[in-house]
Order: sequence, then C-alpha cells, then structure tokens
Amino acid sequence: MSQRTSPLIEPDDLQALVHDDAVRVADVRWYLGKPGAGRAAYDEGHIPGAVFVDLDLDLADQDGLGAPGRHPLPSPADFAARMGELGFRSDDLIVAYDDLGGSIAARLWWMLDNLGHRGGAAVLNGGIQAWQSAGYELTTNVPAPVPGSVELAVQWSKVVVRSELASRLGKVTLLDARAPERYRGEVEPVDPAAGHIPTARNAPAAANVDTSGRVKPTEELRARYVELIDGAGPVVVSCGSGVTACHDILAMRVAGLPEPTLYVGSYSDWTRSGMPVALGSEPTGAVAADHP
Repeated sequence: MSQRTSPLIEPDDLQALVHDDAVRVADVRWYLGKPGAGRAAYDEGHIPGAVFVDLDLDLADQDGLGAPGRHPLPSPADFAARMGELGFRSDDLIVAYDDLGGSIAARLWWMLDNLGHRGGAAVLNGGIQAWQSAGYELTTNVPAPVPGSVELAVQWSKVVVRSELASRLGKVTLLDARAPERYRGEVEPVDPAAGHIPTARNAPAAANVDTSGRVKPTEELRARYVELIDGAGPVVVSCGSGVTACHDILAMRVAGLPEPTLYVGSYSDWTRSGMPVALGSEPTGAVAADHP
C-alpha cells in the first residue's frame, strides 16, 4: 500500500480497509502506573484483527536510546524484528489506536514514520471510542500471529539525547507535552522530581484533541503551535518518557509545520540523571532544590 499523506485515518475509512490483507491494526493501549492494564483492555474487546502492541515490551528497551528514561527507544533492528514477530510486514499500512486521544498510539506511528516504514502508518482519529461511536463492533478474538518481515532504516533520525539538549538550552524551542500540573511541579506521580526542564514551554498533548478525543482541525493546531514556537529556534519536543511528545509531533504534522526533534529520554531521563529542574508556569521558572 502506498504512503499516506495524512497521519490520521477515520473510523469509516479503516472499516472499509479492515479486511484488506495489506492493512494491519495495532492496539497500543497503555496506562501510566497500571502495568498489564492495556493488555487486559485489549482482551476485553478490540477492533477486529487488531494485534496488541505493548509499549513497555515492544516499543521500548530499558537499555536503549534515551536511558535511563522510562521508555528508551529500541534499536531499529530490534524494533523491526519485533514488529515482524507480531505479524506486521513491510508493505502493510499499520494503523495504531488507543483510548487516550492517540497519545500512546502516536509513539508507534512516529517510530514507523521515522524509520521510513514502506507501507505507511496512521493513527485512528478518536481511537477505539470513535470506532464504537461510528457503530462498529469489537471482538475478543485474538488473531493467530503469522510472522512477517519489516524492513526499516538502520538509524533513528530527528532525535536528541540529554547531553546535547543540555548544551543547547535557550537556543532551541523546547516543548513539554505533559499535563500543566506536572509541568508546573504541583504533582509528579512517577519521576524523581517535580517541575520541568528549564526553558521548556508547556504544550500539553491533551490540548491537541477535542472532548471526544479527535484531533483538532488543521488551522486550530497550526495557530496553537505557531504561537508556542513564536518564531524561535529549532523545535524539540519532550514529555515524561518520550511517548506523548510524539502526539505533539503528530499534531505539528497535521498542522503542516516543520518536523520537530524528539528528546527521547524526556523528563524521566533528565530527572533520573540529576539535572536541574524549574518550577511554576514560566519556562525559566524558579529552580527547584537539588534532587537525587
């Protein structure tokens, strides 16, 4: 199947393709602090033909690029091999979905897109909720895996590691896709210190979607990101662990804006490495006390 021009696919369009042998569907549901809950949700009901793809096991490698963050990237070779084991193939259009507005599914989309997956990749707009709202059914049938072969590029591109980012703070526009309360340092459920990377501007991924979880219109997204970027330097996106930041990349693609760079390790890598953090609603904020 030829490359798509949009990173999104609508439920009606997926329904028309769901029995196409060149289309594969990936259920990428995952919930912070709830190990195994994504798989349990899949087992309770999923889009027909969908394969469960585990964020922790299939889309991350604890020793990979971005360590010691929570979701370092696996090597492209390992990722390609795992996708093949799950039954995906080089010429398949791979459609990813979740139930969180695409904030998890965007990670798989970005990985495939970044490495030039030949068949193309897309995120189901509105996720499993939109599928059901359109009147389409779920199933509990788990497809038998038929191993495939996925050929991808051998190196990640448009990524930055902690040391490089630290040396460029103030010279890049750093966007933080986490929720505002985490950005401000009011709460921190999982990482070593509350706050944000100094100079980072808050760009919550949740603001990319409407109340139904569908990605907002192109012009609305474009206006949002143009204001956030404000004509400054090259854009780097981050989040807690390099996952929801991919939704900011997806939104910028929909908006027709230049592709940003992903800080793979993101805030988890930054704080686990003892780097300084800032507090409050401003990018430079008050510097927090030392942390482990």
